[in-house]
Amino acid sequence: MPAKSQDARLKALEQRLGYAFNDPALAHEALTHGSVLDGGKKRRSYDRLEFLGDRVLGFIIADRLLREHQHEDEGELAPRFNALVNRQACARAARAACLGEAVMLSSSEDSSGGRRKEAILADLCESIIAALYLDGGIEAARAFVTRFWGDAFDEVRTAPRDAKTALQEWAAARRVGLSYAVVEQSGPEHAPLFVIEARLDGFPPSRGEGNSKREAQRAAAAAFLTAQGEHD
Repeated sequence: MPAKSQDARLKALEQRLGYAFNDPALAHEALTHGSVLDGGKKRRSYDRLEFLGDRVLGFIIADRLLREHQHEDEGELAPRFNALVNRQACARAARAACLGEAVMLSSSEDSSGGRRKEAILADLCESIIAALYLDGGIEAARAFVTRFWGDAFDEVRTAPRDAKTALQEWAAARRVGLSYAVVEQSGPEHAPLFVIEARLDGFPPSRGEGNSKREAQRAAAAAFLTAQGEHD
């Protein structure tokens, strides 16, 4: 991808974000997918920034939840946090910010729909949050989360029910055996991706994915409950 095109994509993104990067190189790194690298060390993909962005996002979300729900304990805050800090939530924010239009992909990844892939969008969201934090401090990152998470905070004002707990209760009420199985594991050590199946006796398995086994189990449980018309 020509440098001019990269600069044009970044300028358009800055206009959407309402933020101009002091260090454009940092922003370019945040938007570089591993597929465009040639193995050299002069350029980096967004993996390192994604690692940081995950932690910055967690802090911003946890801080806001503590402020908005001052009388709730950890057990009540955790489901809200999990609903706001997961792959689906990050991908949703990335779509709202049109990050897919700015990412630098190889031609093959681009032609296979990489700009719309949930995993890439979620990673981009975290890498951009990290870049904003490093370039403009926590308030720059917080402004992004506040804007592009949008109504998601309102949606969790009533604590969402944990899908894994809901499925366990559903299975117990029907005396159906329930188990989870890892069917795939990929990604770097600092950001693994698990694909897990929720298996219930007499029912087709449902799959979910996440950066931890627990997150993937919740996604699989939610997928099963949705298929049964039991979960939003």
